[in-house]
Amino acid sequence: MALPVAVQVYSVREDAKADLRGTLEKIKAMGYDGVEFAGLYDNSPEEIKAMCDRIGLVPISAHVPYLTMIADPKGVLSQYATIGCKFVAVPHLSTDLRPGTDAFPEVMKNIRMLGEVAKELGIQLLYHNHDFEFIRLDGKYGLDVLYETIPAEYLQTELDTCWVNVGGENPAEYIKKYSGRAPLVHLKDFFGEKSENMYELIGIQNAAAPKRPDNFELRPVGSGMQDFPSILAAAEEAGTSWVIVEQDRPSMGLTPMECIEKSRNYLKTLGY
Repeated sequence: MALPVAVQVYSVREDAKADLRGTLEKIKAMGYDGVEFAGLYDNSPEEIKAMCDRIGLVPISAHVPYLTMIADPKGVLSQYATIGCKFVAVPHLSTDLRPGTDAFPEVMKNIRMLGEVAKELGIQLLYHNHDFEFIRLDGKYGLDVLYETIPAEYLQTELDTCWVNVGGENPAEYIKKYSGRAPLVHLKDFFGEKSENMYELIGIQNAAAPKRPDNFELRPVGSGMQDFPSILAAAEEAGTSWVIVEQDRPSMGLTPMECIEKSRNYLKTLGY
């Protein structure tokens, strides 16, 4: 059976900020089965749950900033339990907290603690990678060290297939590596080569880098360099429950809403 498809609402954040209910209705009309949140857009958890119930979208997961969670683990995670999210992901680490820094061992301890709190609330904690976790620490990728250090009970993967590829690994093979530990997989397409300015595409400025050349852009799923048939086959083999479309910034002259619709339409051609 084909995996259900969700979309990360951050992909259409300006639309969601202006009219969350209307945006969710459009997402449902495109054929998405669920949503992953990144912010609640001034709505209460109860209001978000009611919207999703009424529209018929599964609020499968959410991206919640690491520092926000560790400031009030139970209080913050309880909001997502109220919404009905089965998963919450650590979405990003700032440069001072990443693998290879002095802070990373403490970060791993904190992530385990968050995973324990999440488990008590009926939520599974995930980690959503970029490419900076593919730094070698004593011969192992930082991402693998994270997963080796924290038991699967408290931390599972949300592999972002774009950043796995940019990090130098084959996305399908990396998903299979974490078979049984990869409940959610991010489908993200791109075109071009790694550059110092890539993260400007996800809202992170790098003042030290030269102006970004037009050699890397995020694209709708099926419009770039990724081999999605093999990625999707690997996800099914690995026991993935949901695949999630994400596109941090629009491209190809399309609006954000047009981008996620193009992604959904492509996945339909593959039977999803």
